[in-house]
Amino acid sequence: MRRRAILAAGAALPFIRAAEAANTTIGDAVTVFYAGSLVHLMDSGIGPAFDTADRGQFRGYSGGSFQLVYEIRERLRKGDVFISADSRANEDLMGPVNGDLVTWYVTFAQSPLVIGYNPASRFADDLKAKPWYEVLQEPGIRIGRTDPKVDPKGQTAVDVLDKAERVYKLPDLSRKVLGAPENQEQLFPEEDLVSKLQSGELDAGFFYSTETVDHNIAAIKLPPEISLSAHYTATVLREAANPAGADRFIAFLLGAEGRAIMQRHGLDVIPLSFNGNPKKVPDALRSLVIAAD
Repeated sequence: MRRRAILAAGAALPFIRAAEAANTTIGDAVTVFYAGSLVHLMDSGIGPAFDTADRGQFRGYSGGSFQLVYEIRERLRKGDVFISADSRANEDLMGPVNGDLVTWYVTFAQSPLVIGYNPASRFADDLKAKPWYEVLQEPGIRIGRTDPKVDPKGQTAVDVLDKAERVYKLPDLSRKVLGAPENQEQLFPEEDLVSKLQSGELDAGFFYSTETVDHNIAAIKLPPEISLSAHYTATVLREAANPAGADRFIAFLLGAEGRAIMQRHGLDVIPLSFNGNPKKVPDALRSLVIAAD
């Protein structure tokens, strides 16, 4: 696949936020790699609640899910838990060719793509009154999105425009709004996109609804005929340094308290769906995640 070839060749510089005590041993720390769209949820919700519950110490690193795959596969960082915004990221870590770094995963939540906008933008009134695809073609509008090579949200934005092009019979819509799929004027690291919009550097951007809810960003919901969503997954990495802590974190995340926190942060919590080899699921999680299938 094109995405795999790019990442295997070295990809871009890592987008993982580093609390650069990475080489420091922290007692019972659980290192969680997670999709950048979940920064506020993890840093302000799940992480602190996990720490307070005295199950271990949360240590998180965020980034585009495909970029995290590259980091994991190339052993540039070692982690215990991987939380992705796209099941394809797990598939790129599964099987002998990928060292069986992931042997199973569970899908636990989803979040639709929306168009977030700055209410102080000169395009805000138009976004409220006109079709979104017309406004996003207006001269001078500054649009932000993530790189489709390293982040599923960036690819989903491209897919939504392609779908809108077909459904609404608007030839060349994707090019008119996005330029090239990898138009550098629109591409920003996932963890920077929210601040770029809120500061007024961008007029509009493509976000998951959990981000717009969590950050009180005005948003345009896309209609069902073209809507696409992130599907969040979780797994324990095979090379986890703290597998017992990883099991406790997954159990907390998928349990009643974790799911309640996710709902407060705007995630659509869904019935658990299991994929992979059930024999590889840790005993401590078997009854939780296998029952999901």
